[in-house]
Amino acid sequence: QIAVRACFLGFAFGCGLLLSTGRSAWRHFGWYMCSLSLFHYSEYLVTAINNPRSLSLDSFLLNHSFEYNLAALSSWVEFTLEKLFFPDMKQITWLSTVGLLMVIFGDCLRKAAMLTAGSNFNHIVQNEKSDTHTLVTSGVYGWFRHPSYVGWFYWSIGTQVLLCNPICVVGYALASWRFFRERIEEEEITLIHFFGEEYLEYKRKVPSGLPFIKGVKLEL
Repeated sequence: QIAVRACFLGFAFGCGLLLSTGRSAWRHFGWYMCSLSLFHYSEYLVTAINNPRSLSLDSFLLNHSFEYNLAALSSWVEFTLEKLFFPDMKQITWLSTVGLLMVIFGDCLRKAAMLTAGSNFNHIVQNEKSDTHTLVTSGVYGWFRHPSYVGWFYWSIGTQVLLCNPICVVGYALASWRFFRERIEEEEITLIHFFGEEYLEYKRKVPSGLPFIKGVKLEL
């Protein structure tokens, strides 16, 4: 099953590369296919390097949630419809380039966060502290408290800027913001429970990294 998923992502990346390098009107969608497949494959790869104990089929994040899959489908539908009825909307190369840069920045930031956290990183919020669980505050964690979420946030919005999907740009921004606000609050309650005053001090010094999200309001 791992091989099947990896082959599928490799095939998608190859198809995206073919579209990207040609003069096809679908060139920007090729950029998107490469970005999407590389994101999911690298999620599994970095987890295998960092924290093999937590590795599973879910590490690809292909089945992240129903909402995630619905959002992806919505973006494909919007792109296709606008491509048919308003083809000039999909040929704004400078805007797609901005989206691609957002995608690259977001994915690189997320992977840097995963590598910096090492075995402390897990796709699932942990409710019990392990013996090796430490509070990571160095590297990109010195910039933001939640760099992996910041990266994913801008990556997801960047994919829609890349596709020149105005409706999904707004929809992704709102949905991602709400998801990460709730996820950060849930995670910070756990981190305060794990590390107490050490995490509260870190929280006071370092921003969450996401606009208008300050995290859980809780003091010891």
